[in-house]
Order: sequence, then structure tokens, then C-alpha cells
Amino acid sequence: MPFPGVAPFPGNGDPRACGILRIMDLDAPDNPHSNPDAPVRPDTPVGAVTAWTAVVPGPFFGGFTYHFDLDAGPVPAPGVRVRVPFGQSERVALVIEPSPIDEQETRPILEVLDAAPLLDAETLACLRWAAAYYHHPLGDVVFAALPKILRGERRLEVEALASTPAGREALRDGAMRGERQREALETLAASREPLPAAKLGPAAVRRRLMEKGWAESTRITAPAEWPVPAEPGSEVAPALNRQQQDAVEAVVSGGDGFQAWLLHGVTGSGKTEVYLALIERELAAGRQVLVVVPEISLTPQLIDRFARRLAVRPAVLHSGLADGERLAAWRAVAAGTAGLVIGTRSAAFVPLARPGLIVVDEEHDAALKQQEGFLYHARDVLVWRARQLAIPILLGSATPSLESLRHAWAGHYRHLRLSERATGARMPAIHCLDVRGQTMEAGLSPALLRAIERHLLDGGQVMLYLNRRGYAPSLLCHACGYVAGCPHCDAFLTWHRQIGRLRCHHCGFEQGVPADCPSCQAPLSVRGLGTEQLEDVLAARFPGFGIVRLDRDATAGKGVMAESLARIARGEARLVVGTQMLVKGHDFPGVTLVGVVNADQALFASDFRGPERFAQSLLQVAGRAGRAERPGEVLVQTHDPDHPVLRRLLAEDYEAVMAAQLTEREQAELPPTRFAGLIRADAPQADTARAFLMKVAEELRAGFGEELSVWGPVPAPLARRAGRYRFQLLLLARVRSTLHRALWQVDDSVGSRRLGGRLRWSIDVDPIDLA
Repeated sequence: MPFPGVAPFPGNGDPRACGILRIMDLDAPDNPHSNPDAPVRPDTPVGAVTAWTAVVPGPFFGGFTYHFDLDAGPVPAPGVRVRVPFGQSERVALVIEPSPIDEQETRPILEVLDAAPLLDAETLACLRWAAAYYHHPLGDVVFAALPKILRGERRLEVEALASTPAGREALRDGAMRGERQREALETLAASREPLPAAKLGPAAVRRRLMEKGWAESTRITAPAEWPVPAEPGSEVAPALNRQQQDAVEAVVSGGDGFQAWLLHGVTGSGKTEVYLALIERELAAGRQVLVVVPEISLTPQLIDRFARRLAVRPAVLHSGLADGERLAAWRAVAAGTAGLVIGTRSAAFVPLARPGLIVVDEEHDAALKQQEGFLYHARDVLVWRARQLAIPILLGSATPSLESLRHAWAGHYRHLRLSERATGARMPAIHCLDVRGQTMEAGLSPALLRAIERHLLDGGQVMLYLNRRGYAPSLLCHACGYVAGCPHCDAFLTWHRQIGRLRCHHCGFEQGVPADCPSCQAPLSVRGLGTEQLEDVLAARFPGFGIVRLDRDATAGKGVMAESLARIARGEARLVVGTQMLVKGHDFPGVTLVGVVNADQALFASDFRGPERFAQSLLQVAGRAGRAERPGEVLVQTHDPDHPVLRRLLAEDYEAVMAAQLTEREQAELPPTRFAGLIRADAPQADTARAFLMKVAEELRAGFGEELSVWGPVPAPLARRAGRYRFQLLLLARVRSTLHRALWQVDDSVGSRRLGGRLRWSIDVDPIDLA
């Protein structure tokens, strides 16, 4: 039974009627044995097609059918944008396939906006699969894959010139005067296609050629050019050690077809050198390589390193680029003129003209999963895409995700290990500091302070990890118990002393800092520790050593991150304080001590993935120490030094810890041993969201019985955010198709993602964050 208050779909009928999504393969995106084939356009002669299915952005799970007058101009093709009537207005849509629907039942395509497809058949198939697998409207998925400039009516045309018979005759006669005119006309005559006018000399020369009838004006799609460095890379590749060479040879011997490889290398083991060796081989063979990293902050380092080594200029794709820069890089990759592309998760959908290899660096990182809107996981999409394109994919990490390790242990992925540091340096020793009963100074124990002083005086650099930005997590009144809280969220306001504001890290609300308690006018004091406060305490305690803070606040300005990293590399900053940014693959050879200020913050996380994430963060940040000649030391402050996960990490290797975690997940029947989907709902009133999910839960339990476990609904860990009450429903199934059938049932029953009473709901397939 449909849910009450659901509005019908606008447009020409139910867009699901075309069956675009339901016939898609819904196997695991990270399972290389699932079928990658997706429906593409039927083998219908283009000249006979007058109706086309197109998608528009919005809450529509399928496409809309339009007809086209064959006498109106170039015939549409899958992958081109068109202008169409939509309701009482006009919209830009993208054609995805011909349609068998009779044109008398449809509205007309008003204009074709592109001379050639923007998205090829393989990319369209991937987008359609991803929309189906992640249960997201197809139009939103398709348009999100385009550069922002191309989501409207912006055309990719430029003025061009073509030679005429009269022009070619003038060249043969040899009677032409004017060297510039001759050069321009010779260039035109030598080309079979029209050429951009801007490349044919001054405007006066071009105008003269047209006045004499030697050239004629037309318009063409602007060339997707990409500059090639005039000189080869300046950095000589170091000799690979035995393990690195074995990894490269294994991938090369695997052939050019699909194979997923998990490169598990300890921090400092030289995974990037393995990437570079394989990339160099692919580029030499004329194939493209796509490298995806989890964070924008990692791309400048990779670009610089790759440019020094390879005779290419990498095309870069991430959200920090200007729209024009992103468009130029995207088009160059799609056209094949850029051989190497480095990007963040959105680069997973860039069209590749001649694909050869995909690399996913830091494959375990949660930043590869989109957490708003279209909730896809770039790593999993890229595994599916590599299989579709029949090319290898290399997933690299010092701390692989439990999902990837499970695939490697099962033989689905080929497992490559780098167990030694490339420089021969020893892995740092990790020691626990039991801080129970200790007198702390801004969260630092006496033992940690003594170690910081010792390493600084010995000429080393010290890194302190605290995953909490701001000066203090909250302001507290000891007299009456008042705590400064966000009026819109169930969260405290964080004090950012440098800007003099209290800020909510969940909804963005901020306000000034009150002079005293608003309730009883007593003085307010800080509670807890943030990176700002830690920076101030260290700068006062160890003056003259230089300090850099790496967190989202401190590195927000353009170029600030690069300058901060340069100061660390030059040794100007001997103290480094930071949040999760510190674990993102940075190479700090001078760091000899790493201090984890508050291990309990991650060790006692409420999410069942907490132990896995703690192990990953600890080993990643610990790996920043001792990467050069001097040995490294890692000190971990905790109130529970006997915690089983922490003890196992100190006594065993990472794979043993993850094997134990997998056993626990199997016993609890949690992912990855069962397949998960999370249905979230939020509304201004708690009862509205809760009642909606209770109705969903009742129908699913009645329809699927023991095939499907339905947990909830329960309040989200952050129950109120931005003035909206949040609830969630967790679905678990032993068979993936059962999970998707259940989610399709919800889609069928509810339809729109926005319902009456300002209720919003969403589906998160393979959720990695239950908060």
C-alpha cells in the first residue's frame, strides 16, 4: 500500500515505466565476479529512431521520453544534452537511449545542444548501474558526473574555418600574396576537418581569406587539448627493492584484462613507487591511468611527484578547482589527450577514452564514500568500472579496509604485501602511556611532555595527533552546570578562540562568546581539549622551535596547506599539531616522535566499525615517525591500556587484528558478513520521522520475514541536527539481492524523497557511518 501524502511524478507518466533501472545488475560493486553488463541502447538504426529517453536532474528514478523531428537538425545520440519542455517550463536533459515509444505519445525535443556525446556508452552504463545500486535518482547521478559548466546550456563550440575549392586552387596557382595568408591557407588545406579560427593567425588574415572566398566560416566543438611538457621528468626513478619489484611484476604478468589487486604496504614501504612504475608502463603503451585519492590535500603532493618523474602533466579533478579548470581537465581526459588523471572521489565517473589502469590510493579512507546526496563509494564504483572496462585496478593502503582484506583472503582480489620500509628504516616502536591518575597539562601527561622535550633537543620533529579542532569542545559554568549548546542540534558549541566565536561543527551555527554564564552570570571555563589549545600550550612550553597546526580551520586559505607542508619539510616547524589530516599519507622524514593525545576518543566510539577505524588511524599516524635514518617512537595516551584492540595492535600485526575483527563481525552478523542498507528520515517533529520509519519497518518485516533483519527505528547518534529530528532504520540481509528487493519495495511504496510534513528520507547502501 502506498504511503499517504505521496505526490505523483510530474511529466509524461511514471518514469519507472521505461524499466531503465530495474533490469540493471545489482551485484556487489566490489565483487569482481558479478556481471558488469548493463543495458545500453538497442541496435536500432539511428535514422529510424524518432523517440529518445532523456533524464533531468531531480527526484526521478527513470527517464522521460521525447520525440525529435528528423528534419530539425542533427539527430540526438546517447550522451548529448538536449533542451526539452518539462511541465510548464524548459529544462536541459541528457539523452541516454533510443525509445520504442510512439512519438504521438510524447513531447518534442526542442534543441540538440551538443555535436558529439559528452558521455560515452561505458560511462553511461556505469552511471545507470550506480544509480540503481545506490537507489538514487538517475538524472541527479548523470548530471553530477558532468562538470558544473556543462549542467546548463553552455555549448562547447568555437568559430572555425574550412578551406574552399577556390582556396585550394589559389595555393596550386602559386599566385597568392601575403605570407601569413599562405601559411593559414596551407594549414587549412592540409586538414580534412575545419580548424579553430583562433589558431589561424590574426583576425585580419582570417577575414581576408573569407572575403576572397578561400575559406568559409563554420562552428565546431572546441578541441579538448592538454599541454605536454617540453622536457622529460627531472627525477630519476630509484631502484625498486625486491618486494616492490615483485608487486610490479605480478600486476604486469596479470595481463591487460580485469584483475583487482590489493597492495597492502606498511607506511613508508614505497607504494607510490609501485604506482609510478605501473603508470609509466601504461603511459608508454598509449593508455590512460586514473588515480583516485581520498582528499584534496593529497593531490598537490602527488601532482608534484608525478610531474617530476613522468613526462606528462597530470589532469586534476577535484572540487577545489575553478569551473573552467575542471572543465578543461575533464574534457582532456574524455578525449584522451590527457594520459594521466588524478582526482578525488568524483573522478570515479570521468569518461576515459583509452583506459589502461585504475589506482585507488588509501582505499580504506572513509572520504571515498560520499556522505550527502548521492551516497556512492568511489572505491567500489571503480572496481565495478575496472571490470566493465576489462582493465586492472590497484587498491593501495597501509591499513586496508576489512571489506578489501576479506576479498583478498577469499581470493577475489590478488593480495600484494610490502612488509618493509623502502628506505630500510625500522617501523616505530609503539608504547602505551597509562594516564589514569596523572596530572595533565592541557591533555599532555608528564611522560609525553618529557619525550617531546627529549626529541626536540635531539634535533627531531614531533607530531601530536588530536582529532578535535577548535580551542575547546565546550564552555562550562561550574556554578550552575550550564554548557553552551547549539540551539539547532543535540551538540555542544566548540570554542574557536582565534576567531572569537562559538561554532557548531554539525550545522554551522555560530555565535559570539558570552562574557559570563547566561544563566547565573558566573564565569565560564573551558571543558576538553582542541588543536588550537594544544598549539598554544606547546608554543608556550617549547618556544623557538616553530609550530604548525594542520586542521580544517588552519589550512582553509588558498595555498596555506602547501606552505604548511613546506615549512615542515624544511624543518622550520619542529612541532606539528593536527587532526585526521595528519594520517592522510604525508611523508615527514624528520618526525621522530608521534604522540596520540587522546586514544580513548576513537577507542570507545559507538559505531561497530570503531575498533577498525581506531586501528587504521593509530597505525597511519604512527607511520609518520622514523621514516628516515633516525628511529621513531610512538606514545599513545589512554585511560584503558588493557583494551583488547589496543593490546592486540601492540602484540600482533594489522592483519591479525582485522582477522579478529572479522570473527567478531561474523558472530554479531554485521557487515561485511551481511549486506546492509540504512534508511534515514528527518523532520521538524520527531514523531513524524519516527512514524514514517515505523511504517516502513512494519511493511518490510511483513514482506520479508526472516530473510531480512530490520533494526529500529532508533534515533540517530546525533538525534537532532539543524533543527530536524533524525531517525534511522538498519536493514541486514545474508543475500544482497534480498536487501535490494526490500529497498525497491520502499521506493515503490513511498516514491518521492520529500513527503508531507517536511519529512525527508534517504537510502544509504553499504553505509560506513551509522552516525
